[in-house]
This record gives sequence, C-alpha cells and structure tokens, in this order.
Amino acid sequence: MNDKLQLPNLDYAALSPMLILFGVACIGVLVEGFVPRRIRHGVQLSLSLLGLVAALVMVIRQGSKDDVVTAQTAVAIDGPGLFLSAAIIVLGIVSLLLIGERSLETGGAFVAQAAVTANTDADRDQAARTTGATEVFPLTMFALAGMLLFCTANDLLVMFVALEVFSLPLYLLCALARRRRLLSQEAALKYFLLGSFASAFFLFGIALIYGYAGQVDFKAIDTAIQNSANDDILLYVGLAMLAIGLLFKAAAVPFHVWTPDVYQGAPTPVTALMAACTKVAAFGGLLRLVYVGFHRTEWELQQVLGTVAVITMLVGAILAVTQTDIKRLLAYSSIANAGYLLLGVLSVSERGLSSSMFYLVAYGFTVLAAFAVVTLVRDADGEATHLSRWAGLGRRSPLYASLFTFILLAFAGLPLTSGFTAKFGIFAAAIDAGQTWLVIAGVVSSAILAFPYLRVVVMMWLSEPGETTPAVSIPGAMTAAALVIGTVATLVLGVAPSVLIEATEHAGIFVSK
Repeated sequence: MNDKLQLPNLDYAALSPMLILFGVACIGVLVEGFVPRRIRHGVQLSLSLLGLVAALVMVIRQGSKDDVVTAQTAVAIDGPGLFLSAAIIVLGIVSLLLIGERSLETGGAFVAQAAVTANTDADRDQAARTTGATEVFPLTMFALAGMLLFCTANDLLVMFVALEVFSLPLYLLCALARRRRLLSQEAALKYFLLGSFASAFFLFGIALIYGYAGQVDFKAIDTAIQNSANDDILLYVGLAMLAIGLLFKAAAVPFHVWTPDVYQGAPTPVTALMAACTKVAAFGGLLRLVYVGFHRTEWELQQVLGTVAVITMLVGAILAVTQTDIKRLLAYSSIANAGYLLLGVLSVSERGLSSSMFYLVAYGFTVLAAFAVVTLVRDADGEATHLSRWAGLGRRSPLYASLFTFILLAFAGLPLTSGFTAKFGIFAAAIDAGQTWLVIAGVVSSAILAFPYLRVVVMMWLSEPGETTPAVSIPGAMTAAALVIGTVATLVLGVAPSVLIEATEHAGIFVSK
C-alpha cells in the first residue's frame, strides 16, 4: 500500500492566465503596504492592466493548442473555457478603465490632480487618503482570477472555491463608495448575507451529489447518472441546490432580490464590473454544469429552469417599467437578460452554447458603455441617477445623449445593434431545441422591456431641460476609452457579427473527459 502523498499533475502553461492574475493580485497587496500613497494609484492601475494583457496573451496562445484537463480532473482548459476566459479578461480591462478613472466615485484623475496641487508631502498624503481607494485594484484582480477558474472548473469543489474567490472581493468592492457611503455599505451587507446563503445551498448540493455519485468531478457524475444505480432523490435535490447558488449569481428570479439594491448602492464602476464580468462567469459555470455534468437530466432541467427563465424574463421586464432610478432600471434589465440567457442554456446544443457565448460578450460591452455614461451625468452631489434629472439631457449634452440612446436601443434589441443579433441567436437556438414556448415568453418580455428604454429616450430628447438637469462632465481618457470601446463593439456586433459568431462556433464544445 502506497501511503505517499501524490501531488496533482499541473499544466502550468494551461493555467497561466489565472495564475498571472492571482500573482498580480498578491503583488497588489504588497504594493498597498510598501508603495507611497502619492504614486500607489498609478502603480496599481499599470500593474493590473499589464497583468490582464499578459493573461489575455496566454489565453490566445493556449487557444491554438489541444484541450487540456489538468489538476487531475479538476480544471478543464477547453474551447468554451478559453473563450469565456478571454471575454472576462477583455471586459475586465474595460471595467478597470472605469475603475481607474473614477477611483470609486471620486475619480482617478482627481486623485492625481490633488497630489499635483498639494503644497507639501503631508498635503499629498491627505489628498490620496481622502480620494484614493487603491485597494480596489488587487480586489478586482482576485475577483477576475476567480471568475477564470470558475469558468474552467471541471469539479464541483473547485467550482465552489472559485465561487468564493470571486464573490468575497465583490462584497468588499460594493462597500467602497466615497459618496453615499451608508447606501454602499448597506448594499454590500445585503449582497454578502444573501450570497452567503446561496453559497451554503451550493455547498450542501455538492454534499448530496457526492452522496449520489461518490465523486465530485463532472465525468464521474455523468457516469453515475448514466448507470442510474443510486437514489435519484439525492441527485435532484442536490442539483436543485447547486442551481440556487448559480442562479443567485446570474440574478435569476426568485434569487434576484439583491440585484437592484446592490446595483444602486455599489460604486458605478464596480456595478459595471459585476454586470459584465460576473454574468459571464455565472453563466459560464452554469453552462459547464448543464452541458457536461448533468446533460442526461435534460428533460427535468428544461421543465424547472424553463419555468425560472419565463418568470425571470417577465419579472425583470415588468418591474423595469416602474423604476425611477437609472441604475435600478439597468439592474432589472440585467435580470431580464439573465432569463434570455437561460434559453441558450436550456437548448443543450452546440448552437445554444455558441449563441449563449455571443450573447454574454455582446451584452457585456453594451452594459459597460451604459454605465460609462451614467458615471458622466453628475452634479455637485455626485452622479445624478434619478430619471427625472435626465429630462432634457439631449439638448444640454447631445453627444452623450445620442450615445446613450444608441445603447438603450441595443438593449431593446433593435436591428443594426448587438442586442438584435444576440437575441436572434438565442431565440433561434431555443426554437431548434423545441423550446418555442420559451421564445414566445422572450418576445413578449422584450416588447415590455422596450417601454422603459424608450421612456428614457423620450425624456432626454423631448423634455425641456430644467434647473436640476445636470451637466455631463468631460470624461477622462480612460472613461472615454471605455465608452468608445463599448459603443463601437455594440455597433460592430450588430452590423458585422460574423467574426465573433465564427469564434464562438470555433470554440467547439466542452471537454468531458
């Protein structure tokens, strides 16, 4: 009997993207302790951006190689995993531009200006202390690294660890707003408490699945389901609990209640990060769970998750109509979009997988552009998010009102935007899979959801600007870059989506060994 400890065989080249981000995050923690305050912001931002670019390069290099299952069977570096990892990194770069510019509600440019105009070192330290939140950068790196691991996890325990790695930094990031601190801290506390319950459900589901299959890797679970040698009650109760944990992160009804409060209370750049990257990670994990580990329970999943999808689309669309805050409106829009994405998950086909990945990328760029505009509509008290404050904005700032109008039309799914292409792909995949009833619900909810978008457009262009109508601040270079990237991607993916569609199709299917 061999009692020696056997370490898992690790393919460091395949794991290098997430290892780079974890390494950058750890270095960022050291920077917080040893680098002077006056230069810390620039060091952290440069380090984070370089780390993301390096990780993206390694993902692209790995894309030309064969699929890899490493760390025994715990991590699968396959086509969909690499595509989703690249999407998270690219969207993370754009999010980091917003975070670096605003430095969480006060502005990275303002931090630099305060340090320049200060007369003494003590003044510079005080300026940095009151305006800089540089701890946001290592927290963001930890979150993005956890998202990469979550999308490639081929084992339920590794998936749980990755879930906590990217969730815990997000809880902290939500509480770091400099303005409206009480609202921000309340949002973070709600997110943490509800997220803890969701994680507990997920962990208990792992225990039940282990009781059913005797293993926690997806291949062993699939084999156990194929043999049908054990009690199915453990399987279905465990799968339901796993779904609770994942649907919470995806903001699907009835696990959506945290979303409006957190979107409203968190700093807007962090909200953008969550709306784009967290959604990619959540659905990446859900796709792998359904397509690899539990695809033999397809019939049962279609009944339960199909009902969840319909309720999510309708609740998100109907409640969006009643919102008076632009960030809460985008939160309910995110909930409705989670319902649309569930149609791709339930298709359980290569077309469903491809359309889901396209939708995640298209929605990510659009929502980042939307929140970039939100950060610019400001007055002396900070961001003006109440819809009444946006009345007449088109006459006061026609350029940014035009950009926001285009973004809202993309959310509504009008032709020549990425929203139309993404919804068409999702609905077509669902019809091919025989889910016509889900498509009907999706079309109805899309029609309802168009109303709040068009209402904002009408307010901006057809209302007279009032005394309380805020001005649009001149964006810094990074915010302008994020806005341009998001808007151009929304246009290009609507006019010429073939390149991204081919990339999603080339990503293939999940490795199952």
